[in-house]
Amino acid sequence: MAKRALFLLKTYLWTLLIFVAAKIAFMLCNGADHPVTFSDMCDVVRHGLSLDLSTSLYILSVPFLLMMLSVWTGFKRWLRLILLSFFAIISLAMALAVVADTSLYPFWGFKLDASCLQYLETPTEAMASVTTAYLVWRVIVTLVVTLLIFIGYKNAVRTLRTKSTNVTDQEYERYGLKVARILETIFYLICIPLIVIGIRGGLGESTTNIGQVYYSQNQFLNHSAVNPVFSFFASFEKTATNNVSYHFMDDSECEKIISRLYNTESTGNDTLLTTQTPNIVIILLESLGGTFTEIGGMDDVTPNLNRLAHEGIYFANCYGNTWRTDRGTVCTWSGYPSFPTMSVMKIPSKSMTLPNIARTLSDERNYHTHYLYGGDINFTNMRSYLVSGGFQQLTWQQDYSADEQKSARWGVRDDITFGTLYDLCTTLPQPYLIGFSTLSSHAPWDVPINKFEDEILNAFYYLDQCVGNFIKRLRQNPVWNNTLIIMLPDHGLPYKNIDETNPLKNHIPMIWTGGAVKAPQRIEQICNQTDLPATLLGQMGISHKDFTFSRDVMSKSYTNPIAINTYDDGFSMYDDSNFVNYDFISNRVVASQGLDQEKLIRQAKAILQAASKDLNKR
Repeated sequence: MAKRALFLLKTYLWTLLIFVAAKIAFMLCNGADHPVTFSDMCDVVRHGLSLDLSTSLYILSVPFLLMMLSVWTGFKRWLRLILLSFFAIISLAMALAVVADTSLYPFWGFKLDASCLQYLETPTEAMASVTTAYLVWRVIVTLVVTLLIFIGYKNAVRTLRTKSTNVTDQEYERYGLKVARILETIFYLICIPLIVIGIRGGLGESTTNIGQVYYSQNQFLNHSAVNPVFSFFASFEKTATNNVSYHFMDDSECEKIISRLYNTESTGNDTLLTTQTPNIVIILLESLGGTFTEIGGMDDVTPNLNRLAHEGIYFANCYGNTWRTDRGTVCTWSGYPSFPTMSVMKIPSKSMTLPNIARTLSDERNYHTHYLYGGDINFTNMRSYLVSGGFQQLTWQQDYSADEQKSARWGVRDDITFGTLYDLCTTLPQPYLIGFSTLSSHAPWDVPINKFEDEILNAFYYLDQCVGNFIKRLRQNPVWNNTLIIMLPDHGLPYKNIDETNPLKNHIPMIWTGGAVKAPQRIEQICNQTDLPATLLGQMGISHKDFTFSRDVMSKSYTNPIAINTYDDGFSMYDDSNFVNYDFISNRVVASQGLDQEKLIRQAKAILQAASKDLNKR
């Protein structure tokens, strides 16, 4: 019994030590953007310990049951083989979790969860953000970490070695074998509920959860305290179903709030356009949040966009709804809110039921519709969403030459696709609607110019140059006179100290330009990218009643200007004088400005409740 108990103790402590070391490695590897002190590390380890203790018990449960079995069988060779096989699998799983969590955090800004599995359906696209060297290095590190973890577990197994092949007979020969086995089995049975309680996190109503380790106003420290293995498996509960369900208040109260915030009628609009039937080009600028424009004080990174903002119609206080391209695409074209833990685009049975600017213009005004993307249009079910949304033709990566397809890691480089966009603008039957998603301003930031030493700033400068060259070229073509070009990012981007707790992260420029623009104008109203459909259709004299979560910013009925952004397990909410960032894991405000936090939180929860109810009906 003593050897079995010592083996279990060593196994448990080794698992715990791995998790503690993983926290320290996580902080050190991400320290460039999130500097921490030794005191911070100690606090992270201390506050994260409860989750580590619980997760270690999960892993201990299998060796525990095998030891319980060995009381009656002895520690046979087949039992040792099962134990070592289990530890080999666990070692690899833990290494993958730790390395993936540490590596993905700079890109995602949140802890490892099951959402990463969704991108494995298209591995080429999923890996396009990083270089081959980056991947090779991570594979090597994963293998080394796996080996180190396994060696520790194997050393614990050696505790069970004896000269006899039957541990139980040797230990209990002087006491009476049968009685000793019964007594030890009773001991293990008594331990089972204790282990269950430990895994559960106690006897209270609240069970072990990620939020219990949150302790700081600094989200990086909270994220550092979270156990990556627990985070990954706990997230399966959120992604096990296609449906999301938020219920924070009575439906009647929710409907009352929503009716004040969303009005589908356009009344007394300012006229922004010279025609109600312009050619329309909507360009989603990959990741180009306001951080990299004059909004964030970077006049030299995007000089063309900054100039176009003053020459055209500039929605100066627009906010992105989300943090990923698949979500931002749906927000823009369908005027549909984003959800913290799931992507509507990845559920074709739902996304096909959403309204779409393309379908509306095709049905109401016989627009020719075309979508352009230099990457894999099958990624995240993008093709399904676009086709069901009313786009009649698609141009994507496979329509280019082999050399062009390899011009960037994500697909066809932006200067090439902007050339295609010009060709479409000048050859498609009019009136037309063209959607275009850029892709070069995305990690690994591989662009053919080198203006800045910072590779991220350099990529956005390149995108801005592509925009400037395209606009300059199209101005010289007669089609310009009847064309409206709308540019906005699909989402913002964390950069240095700009994260979800900073209002600037989701502040995006929305610019309308082209010959169809009546006159330069600056729109100061707070709005979301989801408001584009209603605002555009309102200018064209087309009903937008199907876009129930989109608002006509230029309508006199737009009297409650707010904006919402959702990200993994949280949201940010904005109005004219207040900002609040709320975390669902810890159920608390992480950052805020202004005095009316509770009102914003209530409004955001009402939006999520109403949107999830609507989605579940589809």
